[in-house]
Amino acid sequence: MKVLFFVLLTFFLIVLQSIVLPSFFWFEYCFDLLIIEILFLSFIASRHTVIFVIIIIGCIMDSISGVPFSYHIFSYLWIYIMVYIVRLFVFDQSITFILITSSVSLIIQQMFILFSIFLDQGSDYLFALDFTLLLEQTLLGFVFIPVGLWLVNIVWLSWNSMSAAMNR
Repeated sequence: MKVLFFVLLTFFLIVLQSIVLPSFFWFEYCFDLLIIEILFLSFIASRHTVIFVIIIIGCIMDSISGVPFSYHIFSYLWIYIMVYIVRLFVFDQSITFILITSSVSLIIQQMFILFSIFLDQGSDYLFALDFTLLLEQTLLGFVFIPVGLWLVNIVWLSWNSMSAAMNR
């Protein structure tokens, strides 16, 4: 049942990110919503399971997006590594921890975008980039990733209680 939850969550976030949100003016170029799922998995699942799921989710996102292949895999793995290392040194239930990890996660993804553009186009194209878009995505993520984590946690707890009731 847990696997089904994450399959449905992945499908929901992909549809929301690629079909629903681009039709709204404020969310036309939204941050990667699957960061919410990656962070949530980093908080609740075991190490080996998360790495396997991250690779699968990254392959799905790499195949449906227009970015170079393995972009999402590597950015999701770096996000997980960052969360794992920070969790070793910081109490991971605080809102400060969630705000910091969500911000750093977005910055990691933005840096991968800039790095892939630099490798493909050269440094001249970097200066022509719309950095306000990158800043807007980071600010939206700073606000909405903690809210998304909170909502996913509520749905996760409800899902677990429903599946426990079904198993009785």
